[in-house]
Amino acid sequence: MILSAHQPVYLPWLGLFHKIALADKFIFFDKVQYVPKDWINRNQVKSPQGPVMLTVPVLRKGYLSKTIADIEINNDLPWARKHWKTLLLSYGKTNFFKQYADFFEDLYNKQWHFLSDLNFYMLKWFLKTIGISTALEKAGDFNFEGAKSDLVLDMCLKRGADIYIFGALGRDYADVEKFIASGVKPFFQSYRHPIYKQLYGDFLPYMSVVDLLFNEGLNSLEIIMSGNITKDDILGNIEDSVQL
Repeated sequence: MILSAHQPVYLPWLGLFHKIALADKFIFFDKVQYVPKDWINRNQVKSPQGPVMLTVPVLRKGYLSKTIADIEINNDLPWARKHWKTLLLSYGKTNFFKQYADFFEDLYNKQWHFLSDLNFYMLKWFLKTIGISTALEKAGDFNFEGAKSDLVLDMCLKRGADIYIFGALGRDYADVEKFIASGVKPFFQSYRHPIYKQLYGDFLPYMSVVDLLFNEGLNSLEIIMSGNITKDDILGNIEDSVQL
């Protein structure tokens, strides 16, 4: 079984969906410490004026001692109205905006209390809409132990993984020899960002997945995977290399 995991991300970029698509099972890892100024509560979209960062404000009191699952949204600020207005102004003229607009309008009209709940709700919709059938689980439903590489390995062993997909930064902390000795083959993703149709001038990579969806619609999964390794490639080269 191929396993992958990642911390919750707000409006994720394309590379996360490639990583999820490679796995049989994906762990939504919201039981680690919240890190400010990361992608947990923000991401960027392409507006007529260029990239715009959309940030979900959070209540910062005591956040250093909280896991991501316990981080509360600061709803005293009108963040939801701002985000919906930005999507409307940035993507209202794209080919597929009308197809997906109702979901986002409804999403931003809901009252969200915890950031993790918002991110998980969106992730499930994105995966279904894009056409990725990987099973989702939450880290909070299990008792994973350890730190960094040992934590990931413990997760793999408890969930029965034969292969684990790390992100590119996993090379900085993964104990590859320990994984292999435990019967888990580590792979490290190296995502090649595709080019697709965008509005407003030159192509800008590393936007939120909404940029791809609104511009390309049902072609999104094919574009996400284009030029990148597939699950079949991993299974066919399991004895060869730990790099994707």
